Amino acid sequence: MDLVYLNGEYVPKSSANISIFDRGLLFSDAVYEVISVIDDRLIDMDRHVSRLERSLGELSINAFADWTAISQYLVAENKLKEGLIYLQVSRGVMDEREYRWPAPDTPPTIFAFAQERALLENPMANRGMRIITRPDLRWQRCDIKTTQLLYASLMKMEAVAAGVDDVWMTRDDMITEGTSQNAHIISSDGVLISHQLDRRILPGVTRIEMLAQASAMELMVEERAFSIDEAKNAAEAFVTSSTLLVMPVVEIDGHRIGDGKPGDQTGKIRQNYLAAVQRASSTTN
Repeated sequence: MDLVYLNGEYVPKSSANISIFDRGLLFSDAVYEVISVIDDRLIDMDRHVSRLERSLGELSINAFADWTAISQYLVAENKLKEGLIYLQVSRGVMDEREYRWPAPDTPPTIFAFAQERALLENPMANRGMRIITRPDLRWQRCDIKTTQLLYASLMKMEAVAAGVDDVWMTRDDMITEGTSQNAHIISSDGVLISHQLDRRILPGVTRIEMLAQASAMELMVEERAFSIDEAKNAAEAFVTSSTLLVMPVVEIDGHRIGDGKPGDQTGKIRQNYLAAVQRASSTTN
């Protein structure tokens, strides 16, 4: 995975450098996307582009590029079969550290790289994730995919220290989302519950297709917040993200979910999701 993209050029990663005055470095004044690659094909690329452009618009960052072409080139040249493409765009470089934004015509900093990762054969799909809950202390615009990820990183380390897989964050005892995933449950009466789209969660790309597949399975879907107690008493729980795809959750705060094994409905959703996105990618790549 040696070739990367930086500001219009494809260069070896050892030659890719940015200024210490880049606003992404100094202020996390940047947005990003992570696109799954399966069988050397980009998954859900159009939706990722739409979300990237929305994030740029919300922060008034002027950046334009052929995001799909850049990603496809990195997949091909790095011979990436399975893994991810990471895209990042910052507001660019100033001459000094300054809170005020640079002039509107300041060129943004755009870079991208490829990374190998096992997506389909992740062992957690068979054993399920163990989750703990912690307060959600992030800023109030979680719907924008910015590089402000320090709190998420801190929570990842909380999970490591606790010997579990990840954290679900909460506000007023209601679960918002995971550190890098959307959170969902299936109630004992078969209703799939997923937090509504608002400023408290990221509008997950994988979440969109997952909900479509759940509806195709004739599962009743409710888009609303759910409590920690609801999650603990659910029949099934799972997360969605571009790297975990659809991943079952079997334990929350030491409480077993259902029978403590990955749920049947979650397994069907994962299987149907994979089939759907692979069909779609074969016609768009």
